[in-house]
Amino acid sequence: MAQVKLLGFWYSPFTHRVEWALKMKGVEYEYIEEDRHNKSSLLLESNPIHKKTPVLIHNGKPICESMFIVEYIDETFKGPSILPKDPYDRALAHFWAKFLEDKSTVAIDILLHLGEEQEKAKEEVYEMLKVLDNELKDKNFFVAENFGFADIAANLMGFWLGIFLEVSGVTDLVTSEKIPNFCAWRDEYVNCSQVKDYLPPRKDELLVYFQLARARIEAAASAKK
Repeated sequence: MAQVKLLGFWYSPFTHRVEWALKMKGVEYEYIEEDRHNKSSLLLESNPIHKKTPVLIHNGKPICESMFIVEYIDETFKGPSILPKDPYDRALAHFWAKFLEDKSTVAIDILLHLGEEQEKAKEEVYEMLKVLDNELKDKNFFVAENFGFADIAANLMGFWLGIFLEVSGVTDLVTSEKIPNFCAWRDEYVNCSQVKDYLPPRKDELLVYFQLARARIEAAASAKK
């Protein structure tokens, strides 16, 4: 029986953050796919407060919340450092990871909402992207010259946001004219070997999954009219 288990959803950027960290460290683990509509007793027992993924179980002990798990992996297992050793760079990595984590829900709101609520989400995402655009000028990574903690936290903005926008029919929010530095960083991010190797292998399936989710949201909204 594997000492390390990961409970997650294959389409979730938060699950993939943890998988990246495990793979960067070369940790062998058992992946257990959860069903959002029929959560396992193992998940409910491991995360009784939030009842959500991802959950890492190491030697029978559960750890919850994706970036807490990433930091736990970094401190527990041998391999390349994910958090910088330098105290200042480490603080910066935590700052940007927290910023990206706090803003993740509004990016998801573009997918989940329609009409005025979606427009509000678009405005908030654009303001956030302008901050990132300023920070990422002439940079491939958030901190120093190495892919690390904040870059793992950026996976939703670097990859999943594009899928959310495509599925939602939002074409004018992220353009090289509006936010050139972010767009340049995003293109480099998804093609960087340290990222590309860990992106979901089933992008087409990921797109279809979120298209179906969006269709259900639109159908539910129409039924209420």
